[in-house]
Amino acid sequence: MVKNLIFTKNEIRFLRELVRHKVDFMIIGLSAAALQGAPVVTQDVDLWFADLASTQLTKALKKVKSIYVPPMGNNPPMFAGDDVQLFDIVTHVHGLGEYAEVKKEAIKISLDDFKVPVLPLELIIKSKQAAGRKKDKLVLPVLKDVLKTIRSSEKG
Repeated sequence: MVKNLIFTKNEIRFLRELVRHKVDFMIIGLSAAALQGAPVVTQDVDLWFADLASTQLTKALKKVKSIYVPPMGNNPPMFAGDDVQLFDIVTHVHGLGEYAEVKKEAIKISLDDFKVPVLPLELIIKSKQAAGRKKDKLVLPVLKDVLKTIRSSEKG
């Protein structure tokens, strides 16, 4: 089990409800990298969903007294509620293709007393390279070093 240094008890509660209600999602971005041991900091947790209109997602949100707010004008889709403030909804990931194909590569990481689907470090690196933003380029050496360390420990 990963020592939880990322999520508050309320955020854990939301993630647990997503898993409990069998919502098809993945944790991606730097939060996913941190769950795999990368020494990185992020201001939010990116979640990528198969279907934002699923009844399972609606039920999970209801359990934590939160709601889904669809995109409107220039505003992206988002969640509203105390337990979900840290979470961002991602609808496209640079360089990786469609959700259904990428989800096949997800790994399961224990968090508290349940497991969450997480984008593997190799694919996080690939998406950061494809996005090409300055902040992504800055974190790439750290992510690559962690991946190298993980691979060498798997061999060893």
